Amino acid sequence: MAIGLDVTTPPEPENPEEYDYEKCPFYGELSVRGQILEGTVVSTDMDKSVVVEREYDVTVPKYDRQMKRRSRIPAHVPGVLEPLSVGDTVKIAETRPLSKTKSHVVVEVTEEATAEDLAELTRQSEPERELSAEDVATDADEDETDGDQ
Repeated sequence: MAIGLDVTTPPEPENPEEYDYEKCPFYGELSVRGQILEGTVVSTDMDKSVVVEREYDVTVPKYDRQMKRRSRIPAHVPGVLEPLSVGDTVKIAETRPLSKTKSHVVVEVTEEATAEDLAELTRQSEPERELSAEDVATDADEDETDGDQ
């Protein structure tokens, strides 16, 4: 509870001389304020940043139904929490603007990604099953009959 939130404090940085204390809420000068959101990491392509996607419901009064919406929030990853992977569920907190697009910082990794989560995020189906001996034999028979015509 070092930063005013109910999150576990990660261990101190390994290289204190090279650590970026300016953008760390745990051991630096960065204060957190405002919203605390939870979402899933969908991109880790940037250096020291991730894109967190959260899904929420919105009421549509005309049809008296709920509609799903998504928002993608770029967030800074402090050096003590690295490395994150796609599919991790994280908690992010609002801060002062850190760059043109980043105003949030990752404060906790609540759940690690599993293989099923990664397959769902990348929208890949299950891996192809291997062909049995019968399947190979029927494919060979069809190829022979096609050559006769």
